[in-house]
Amino acid sequence: MKMTFRWYGENDPIPLRYIRQIPAVSGVVTALYDVPVGEAWPEEKIARLKAATEAEGLLMEVIESVPVHEDIKLGRPTRDALIENYATTIRRLGRQGVRCVCYNFMPVFDWLRTDLRRQNPDGSTCLAYCHDELMGLDPHDLHLPGWDESYAPAELQALLDAYKGMTHKDLFDNLVYFLQGIMPACNEAGIDMAIHPDDPPWDMFGLPRIITDEGSYDRLFAAVPDPHNGITFCTGSLGASRQNDLPAMAAKYARRIPFAHLRQLRYEGTHDFSEAGHLTAAGDLDMYAIVRALVQNGFSGYVRPDHGRNIWGEDGKPGYGLYDRALGAMYLGGLFEAIEKETKQ
Repeated sequence: MKMTFRWYGENDPIPLRYIRQIPAVSGVVTALYDVPVGEAWPEEKIARLKAATEAEGLLMEVIESVPVHEDIKLGRPTRDALIENYATTIRRLGRQGVRCVCYNFMPVFDWLRTDLRRQNPDGSTCLAYCHDELMGLDPHDLHLPGWDESYAPAELQALLDAYKGMTHKDLFDNLVYFLQGIMPACNEAGIDMAIHPDDPPWDMFGLPRIITDEGSYDRLFAAVPDPHNGITFCTGSLGASRQNDLPAMAAKYARRIPFAHLRQLRYEGTHDFSEAGHLTAAGDLDMYAIVRALVQNGFSGYVRPDHGRNIWGEDGKPGYGLYDRALGAMYLGGLFEAIEKETKQ
């Protein structure tokens, strides 16, 4: 296992020298944020990003993410050229030492919350989701936390209209087409593709969600059995569905998980939840059982502490402050160390 930490590049208020001071962390998970979606990433920019991380003694072996263009998800005629650009990016990343690319195939929105700064009784703040509040929004005049700056109203409505009538099978078939198009590049570059589950894992505003549970993974691996086709095992996204048995899934897919996002949830209703500190006792997900299942079934990939709270007066990017994620890295690192040593006995 290699412990990593999400870093949003030069504009991240958390400098690399702070991340290096977290004892459990050996590398960062990052990306290029100034390349338009659909274009191939310039290799010189990838090399500069790698050099910046290595100058601080950190590895850059995981990219999160190389966004998938909506035309690929929609299956439009432009997709072949876009897939070739994606394959070019993979080859360039491989030459720079990247070994895993986290991506998603969610239409329009790749995550949804209703509150980015929920106040907790202890004074910390966290991300939270209220299903009724989200479903009560006018789909023709959507204003969503974290997304209002991403889409102009006309652009958002055009995208929602484009997906009207798309079935789960249509979207899944488009995912398979995409993966079959890039697998040769992945094999050439030695890069694992790790698809992130839908967040949260149910349909939204008429948009189909297709990576939500054990059945989703079985279908994915049956359709594209290439070993470079893997998953990002995100406990927060999968755990939002009470039907998902996370320790069982971790055990079943451990060798197909090149990347794990480990975070905690606290259930507040049938669909509602808020995010909590990583400790098992802090929420409703058994982090010890999940890590144990991963270790005992052959997981050897990358891990990062996923969303954290803002604590100790920090006013950081929601979900991505320094302090709580650093605590999470230490807690998770301790779990892995103990279980790995116990398993070897």
